Amino acid sequence: MDGERVLGSCLCGSVRFEVALPFDYFLLCHCSRCRKATGTAHAANAVVRPEAFAWTGGEDLVRRYDLPTAESFSTGFCGQCGGPVPHLTRSGRRVIVPAGCFDDDPGTIPSAQAHWMSRAPWYRHGDEIPTVDDDLF
Repeated sequence: MDGERVLGSCLCGSVRFEVALPFDYFLLCHCSRCRKATGTAHAANAVVRPEAFAWTGGEDLVRRYDLPTAESFSTGFCGQCGGPVPHLTRSGRRVIVPAGCFDDDPGTIPSAQAHWMSRAPWYRHGDEIPTVDDDLF
């Protein structure tokens, strides 16, 4: 991998990777599968070609789940902490990188919100929800 890159890791830091910039895509996906896979209102995923991605540690801890009822939906996670990690698409043409795993600022923002019409009915974005800096738990 030549050029600028960003580093990433799982929650416990055991699985580590690097991604060469620029991303092919950087999306927020609101589909119901992404919501269930992340437990959040949307997935934030960078999408890159396999040659722009490299594991730098803990690859043996990576686990994968292929949703049997879907032609192409998969997720990757750390077998130690359960945190999301990148995974190769079933076609092998792209790597899906959960953006929350980046340890570095990729220097870009998502370019689109995919499956917007499928968003959770409770989802609000931007200034519609007050912000707080305190730990609420």
